[in-house]
Amino acid sequence: MGKRRKWLVLVATLSALSLLAAACGDDDDGGATGGTSEEVTGSLNISGSSTVEPITSLVSEKFRTENPGVSNIAVDGPGTSDGFELFCNGETDISDASRPIEQEELDACEANGITPIELEIGLDALSVIGNPANPVECLAFGDLYALFGPESEGFATWSEADQLASELGGYDSFPDFQLTIVAPGEESGTYGSFIDIVGTDDTAEERGVEEDLAGGLRPDYQISADDNVIVENAAGTEGGLGFVGFAFAENAGDTIKEFEVDGGDGCVAPSSEAVIDGTYPLGRSLYIYVSDVAIEENPAVAPFVDFYLSDEGIASVEEVQYIGLPDDRIAATRDAWESATA
Repeated sequence: MGKRRKWLVLVATLSALSLLAAACGDDDDGGATGGTSEEVTGSLNISGSSTVEPITSLVSEKFRTENPGVSNIAVDGPGTSDGFELFCNGETDISDASRPIEQEELDACEANGITPIELEIGLDALSVIGNPANPVECLAFGDLYALFGPESEGFATWSEADQLASELGGYDSFPDFQLTIVAPGEESGTYGSFIDIVGTDDTAEERGVEEDLAGGLRPDYQISADDNVIVENAAGTEGGLGFVGFAFAENAGDTIKEFEVDGGDGCVAPSSEAVIDGTYPLGRSLYIYVSDVAIEENPAVAPFVDFYLSDEGIASVEEVQYIGLPDDRIAATRDAWESATA
C-alpha cells in the first residue's frame, strides 16, 4: 500500500440551507450553545473510528437527554476505513474518523451522490504502549520500524530487532523479552496514521522491501479492532507492545507504560500540551464526516451536528480523555459547518 494522500473535502451545496433551517428552527437557538427551537425526532446511524466512538457516544447520550423525541442513535466503531465504506454507500448519516478521507473513498462517495462535510472535532496522540516492567523509555522512528515494520517479520524477542534498529538510527539495546504485538489492522485509521507518520512504507521502499509487504506492518502480529484488547496485552504481557489512541492509554493508568517517542527532535512523552504545540511526533486530528444527502433526508442530522459542535457537545472530547482543539480551530470547524449548510 502506498503512502496515504490527504485531501480536502468539498462542502455541501447551498440547496441544503432550507432543509437545515426546517430541521434546526431559529438559528439564534443553535450554534455554539446547542439548543433547538423545535422538537427533534427520528434516529441516527453513525459508524467508523473506534478511537472517535467514545466521543460520539457521549455526545449522543447528551443529545438524547435534551431531545427525547429522537428514538435511537446507533454508534459503533469497526474502524475508519470500514466506516467510510458504509458512509459512502449511504448506509450511515455520519462517519467517525481518525484520519482524513482518502481520494478513493471520496470517489466512492461521489459515485453515490454523496458530498462529505469534514469537521475536525478533537486531537489525539498515538500512544505506543508496553508493559511497565519493560526498561525501554523512548523509541525512535527507527526503533518503531524495527519492531513493527515489514522487515521485523519473525522477530520473536525485542532484542532480535537491535541490529535493524541500529541500522536505522534507533536507540536499540532492547531487552531479551518475548515480543508480543497486538495492534490495529488495516481497517483502522489508527493503523493508517501510524504508518503515515512513522513512514514505515517509505522506509521499506527505500530499503528495497518487496512491494506486497512494503506498505504495511509486519504480517505476523495479532490484529485487534478492540483498543481494550491492545491495552490488556500491554498490561498483562512482559514483552507486550502495541499502539492505541491517547484516551485508551490514559485511562489504563499505571497498568501500562506509554513510551516516549523520538521523531528526530528528541524524546517526547504523549500529552495534551505536546500534541497541541506539535512537539509529540505522533499527534493527529480526529474528525466526523457528515453526509449532505443525510442532511436533506434525515431531520435529526443537522440538529445533532449543531449540538456536537456546541460548547456542551464539544466538551465531550476532553471528558473522555482526548485533547480539545485550540479555540481558533474549533471556531474554524464551526465556520466550516455553517458554510457547508448555508
